[in-house]
This record gives sequence, C-alpha cells and structure tokens, in this order.
Amino acid sequence: MKLTYYGHSCFLIETEGKKLLFDPFISGNPLIKDFDVNTIEADFILVSHAHDDHVADLVTIAKNTGAKVICAFEIMLWLNEKGIENVHPMNTGGGFNFDFGRVKCTVAQHSSGFGDRSYGGNPMGFVVTTKEATFYYSGDTALTMDMQLVPYWGKIDFALFPIGDNFTMDAKDAAIAADFVKTQKVIGLHYDTFGYIVINKDNAKKAFDNDKATLILPEIFETIDPLS
Repeated sequence: MKLTYYGHSCFLIETEGKKLLFDPFISGNPLIKDFDVNTIEADFILVSHAHDDHVADLVTIAKNTGAKVICAFEIMLWLNEKGIENVHPMNTGGGFNFDFGRVKCTVAQHSSGFGDRSYGGNPMGFVVTTKEATFYYSGDTALTMDMQLVPYWGKIDFALFPIGDNFTMDAKDAAIAADFVKTQKVIGLHYDTFGYIVINKDNAKKAFDNDKATLILPEIFETIDPLS
C-alpha cells in the first residue's frame, strides 16, 4: 500500500491495483506551486463533505479520469448537474462493498455546504477495508464519542485526522481520537494551509508523546508506506 499526500486533506491511496483519491483540493492550495491537476490519476474519489477546500478539483479530476465518486447523496446531485454521472451516493452509517474493498460511512461533527451556499448533505468520515489494511479517514470533524464505535468495524491500521484546530480537532484531540479508534499510527491533515490553521509541528507531535500513537506529517507530494 502507498499513500501520497497532496496537501491539506487530499491524499491518494494505492491498494490492490486501485487508486483511491480523497477530498481533491490541490489547485487552490496556496502552499502548492506549478502543479497540474490534470496529471492526477484515480479509479475512485471519496469526498467527505462539500466545502471548497475538499471539492475544488473534484469535477476536473472526475471528468479527466472517469473515476467513480463516493459521496453524500446531495453532492451526487451537484455533480450530476455538472455532467458527472459515475457517482455512488452514501450517507452516515451506511456501508458498501466496492471492488477494492468496503467503505463504511461514519459520523463527522462539522458542516457541509458548497461555495454557492447550497446544502452539501451530512459531512462524513470513512472506514475503508481492503485486503491490505483497514484505515479510518475522519474527514473534517471535532473529537466525538462516536469514534469509539470505529473499532467495531475493523482493526484500524492507521488513521488520518485533521489537526489544525479552529475548524476541526487539534493534535491533542487527535491523540484522544487515536485512543478511541485503537490505532497506533495517525497521519495529520488539514493544517498550515491557511492562517487560521497554522500549527507548530513540534508541539503537535508532543501531543502524542504520552500516548500510544505516533503522529506522522508527510511533506506535500511525499509518498509513504502507511503500514511500515
């Protein structure tokens, strides 16, 4: 399994010959220069919610790749209006078996609306189970007691959590979330992109010092093995 970080909350998982892209926001990221989103490859695109910093490149990449988009029903309707038909709608608590594995949609305590202020449905997280691993992407969320349900849906090899504070959890809450979902490895997301969410990385890692989990902060465009 390989994970490539594209900044903010966008990352690509390569597993079992399939490419799973999450929350495609690249071209509008002020930390990224001179990158052509038309070079992105994907078989599936998973979208946690409708905010611009998670869907800005969704239509472009979906059209370029023909990838199946997995998202809330309301996001599907928005995509249909833009000519994107290869969409699988889901909602909180639901699960479905795809050819790469199973996706279970989880509660995310956040909001979800498009830039035109239209409703984007429920914000969600995803527990993804493949032959190689099971991982949990919380999406943008506060720390919530619902996370304690996650281990019932699989042994979590690694989790991806927002740590930028202000709009989401901070690193201290993410460390608690790691304990809730019983994982020893957390990849931090949703930080430094904008002034509201700039963090001290050393302090973020220290938040995990006395816990059982390790915080990993990949560089933008870095590819890692999340299981190593």
